[in-house]
Amino acid sequence: MLRSVLTNLFLLLVMPLRWLRRAFAIPKGGYVLLDLDGPVVDTVPTRPRGLARILRRVRPPLSVARVRELCELIAGDDRAAGLFVRLDGLAAGPSVLASLRKVFATLRDAGKEVVFYLPMGADNDTMFLASAGRRVVVGPETLVAPIGYAATGRYLRRALAEIGVEPEVFARGTYKAAAEPLVRDAMSEAQREQLGEVLGARHDALVRALAERCGGDMTVASRWVDEAPYRASRAEELGLVDAVAYEDEVTRLLGKEPAPTARWMPAGRYIAARRASGFRPLLPRPVVGLVEVHGPIVSRSRFSLGKLAVEDRVVRALRAARSNRRIAAVVLHIDSPGGSAVASDRIHHEVELLAKEKPVIAYLSNVAASGGYYVAAAARVIVAEPQVITGSIGVVSAHFVLRGLLEKVGVSTDVVKRGARADLFSPVRPLDASERAVLESEVDAFYRTFVGVVARGRGRAFEDIDKLAQGRIYSGTEARARGLVDELGGLSDAVARASDFAGLGPLELRLVPPPRGEGLPPSAARVARAALSALGALGLSPVAERALLGLNLAASERVLVYEPWGSDGRTWQDLT
Repeated sequence: MLRSVLTNLFLLLVMPLRWLRRAFAIPKGGYVLLDLDGPVVDTVPTRPRGLARILRRVRPPLSVARVRELCELIAGDDRAAGLFVRLDGLAAGPSVLASLRKVFATLRDAGKEVVFYLPMGADNDTMFLASAGRRVVVGPETLVAPIGYAATGRYLRRALAEIGVEPEVFARGTYKAAAEPLVRDAMSEAQREQLGEVLGARHDALVRALAERCGGDMTVASRWVDEAPYRASRAEELGLVDAVAYEDEVTRLLGKEPAPTARWMPAGRYIAARRASGFRPLLPRPVVGLVEVHGPIVSRSRFSLGKLAVEDRVVRALRAARSNRRIAAVVLHIDSPGGSAVASDRIHHEVELLAKEKPVIAYLSNVAASGGYYVAAAARVIVAEPQVITGSIGVVSAHFVLRGLLEKVGVSTDVVKRGARADLFSPVRPLDASERAVLESEVDAFYRTFVGVVARGRGRAFEDIDKLAQGRIYSGTEARARGLVDELGGLSDAVARASDFAGLGPLELRLVPPPRGEGLPPSAARVARAALSALGALGLSPVAERALLGLNLAASERVLVYEPWGSDGRTWQDLT
């Protein structure tokens, strides 16, 4: 309390200076400059303090929450003409992109100029986002390529047979296609059907976004996609973009003279100048806690090249949220393709315990399928963006027999055992009929458990959910129509719902971090990040992601997985 009192006294003394800085933060008629180059996420963790901040010289990713704050400040500033977004590169999933686009469109609809400059041209995601602006300018000699979406499957049955590897697959759900590449030569009709619907949702969203640039004419927008890509000059002729210019020519296009230095203000400086310096409360206020379930769900972390939703860390965060009196409600932020069935079940159990004491809202971001949907099922309300990938209520398991491969390389195997099935999970022999029956029964049982968990959480009959399950994936829009999602919206909508349930008015969002002392040491984390970046540069991110999950699962664990084909969310493939 004493610290709050002293801080408030200091703020009172400097208030006149801060008011002047806030009032004249930008030259009249100037633009705020926002650089988009790199990853964008819904929200970022709390920044480290003290020595930890110095040691961790990793620039945090830009968040939708920060861009929303920036746009709200611009909307309320009579001196600012608008926002100028320089979009060099972008790494964001479909739900984050949709949330970010809404923020820019809201600022545009508030009467401010929103101008996108694309010096490197545009792809699907870039054009989807830039279409929220009032004007779009691209660099000369670039390619404008909103070409639509495709999913490509690679099927390994013949290759595995050639090297002497026999996959034995157990899957429940007509659409649970995670192991198809191991036992088929081509895509099943069920997989083709569900991928077609999901890709159709992405395509429709892109066409609707582009249609805003041609007066809402969906026919023209569809033709733009079907006939892409275009040279920058051709895109301008078609009206897909407004102008082609080098960066030093943009000032003239905007009609702002003299030199740009008199008319631009970087976004970071603008936020610092315009942000209200509110007085600190004397007593702690209630908040909405944010618990993250990001990455493949695993029981423990043996090896990591990226984010993992480790059971123990997530459970401890949920328990911390339950015991913290300041936390009046919780948003469970899920961006996970699933993973270990056991870990998913234990996390779900903790969510159920938390939901008995505090309102829990699940927000499904980008991909929240299989185990990702399993842990959401206990929430009071599920919120998702229309383009999220969810569902995949099913289970799969695979057993690899390597005897043929070993024989090819001259390796012989002999076994001594006590217990008829002591070598059940041995890779040197196939399963016999009784062993297969046991594993089939175990997979059946967990499938029924999964469907039952969803039925209980959704307040529906088992038979109703079973019809929607079968391992099928859905877009957020389709999931909403079928009752697997309650509301369509972004993270801010989920926080608003949590605040409503808490009954205390609008509440701020606060991350509930995993316990200290857990996870990789900083040096190992830096090496892992560098390795993941290198694999990404070589186009091997999908390989790394599947290896990441496999290396952290025990041999006997069943999986609930819908894994994106690539971490950027542009296309999907059900491969594990």
